[in-house]
Amino acid sequence: MSLKTLHVVFVISSTLLSLGFGVWSWTHHQNGAGAGYLWAAIAAFLAAIMLVVYGKWFLNKLKDVSFL
Repeated sequence: MSLKTLHVVFVISSTLLSLGFGVWSWTHHQNGAGAGYLWAAIAAFLAAIMLVVYGKWFLNKLKDVSFL
């Protein structure tokens, strides 16, 4: 497995983890928990967006490098 493949796997898993944490925080906020859960959800969703943008940038930068 190349370093490029490993990097893409980590970016995808980090994005999914961030989205999952955002949904979890949002549901806790909706169930009457404190405002901290709302801010955590917002931060997690922003992190997920930034990870997607970074992933696209990374793939464009290394488009000539093989995944093998």
